[in-house]
Amino acid sequence: MSMIYLDHAATTPMRPGVWDAMRPYASDVFGNSSGVHGTSRRAKNALEEARERIAATLGARPKEIVLTSGGTEADNLALKGVVFNSGPRRGVATVATEHEAVLETTDFLRRVGFPTQVVGVDARGSVDVEALLDAIDANSAVVSIMFLNNETGVIQDLPGIVARIKDHDSEVLIHSDAVQAFSSEKVDVDELGVDLLSITGHKFGGPKGAGLLYVREGTPLEPVLHGGGQELGRRSGTHDVAGAVGLAAAMQAASSDRSRFRSQVGEIRDDFEKRIIAGVDDVAVNTPETGRSPQHLNVRFPGIRNETLLLRLDRAGVAASAGSACQSGAPEVSHVLESMGLSAGQARESVRFSFGWNSTGDEALAASEILLGLVEELR
Repeated sequence: MSMIYLDHAATTPMRPGVWDAMRPYASDVFGNSSGVHGTSRRAKNALEEARERIAATLGARPKEIVLTSGGTEADNLALKGVVFNSGPRRGVATVATEHEAVLETTDFLRRVGFPTQVVGVDARGSVDVEALLDAIDANSAVVSIMFLNNETGVIQDLPGIVARIKDHDSEVLIHSDAVQAFSSEKVDVDELGVDLLSITGHKFGGPKGAGLLYVREGTPLEPVLHGGGQELGRRSGTHDVAGAVGLAAAMQAASSDRSRFRSQVGEIRDDFEKRIIAGVDDVAVNTPETGRSPQHLNVRFPGIRNETLLLRLDRAGVAASAGSACQSGAPEVSHVLESMGLSAGQARESVRFSFGWNSTGDEALAASEILLGLVEELR
């Protein structure tokens, strides 16, 4: 039985052409890009060409791109790299609905003695900007704000928030986890105004294990990984050349496809949502009506535990999730939904459906019929 895949927020299949671009660097051009002989030079040339292509999609300079193993490492490097620097500012401020990679890093920094602040959101998941500004003081080094939430799809007004923070304190650095945003939103670092920004390839049709941290020129950053001094001393370790090439190919493909993605995938998601609302009288939509991505839908089915529904969906050939992929199989309640005011019980009744570049209307229709039948059966 083929699977109807509605968990693209967790990971996506590769886009056409990405593996073809990667293949030579996983086989024939296998050299270490830090070497000096011909095989290594070929790998080095491919790596730096990929870096140039990556930078171009973000409106950045190649030397501002630090290649990482993914979004989690990039988030860690952004926060730890700034506060571990020997500058006078040592504090971190962030938002309660951030990804665990940011929140757990913030908690680690708190436990080892760095001042931290975590501010709340409103019922739709929008950051409390006034509370965020109040959390920034003369000791604040970096503020981290997710561009697009991985569980609900709410989009923060990142350029507006960044502008207000910079007016409030021009010296504080601003990081954004843009991992979920790249498929549907234009990500231009100058338009956003951020100093650091995280992206990972597998969220928009690229390879797993390949990501990046954008670091604006002049931003002080202490490395978290020490060794051979790759990435201009900011991230040591032998380069995954194939991963970098695949990341560049996927970023270019996603950028070129963004207009189609927003309209077509958004239409598929909207139709799926309408069918669920029409078929379940008391369904509650946790995703806001406006200011949201075209690919996320988080809904609550009162009286039905999400793990029960997800197991039934899986058996029926539909893949969905209860929230962050990092929490899959774990009993924890969604911190995102609780931060928005849902009770633990309500959060345990909530399911995330997320659509991607290869989602189809026929799949969504079939999935909605399966879902509605299971909800009726479970009740």
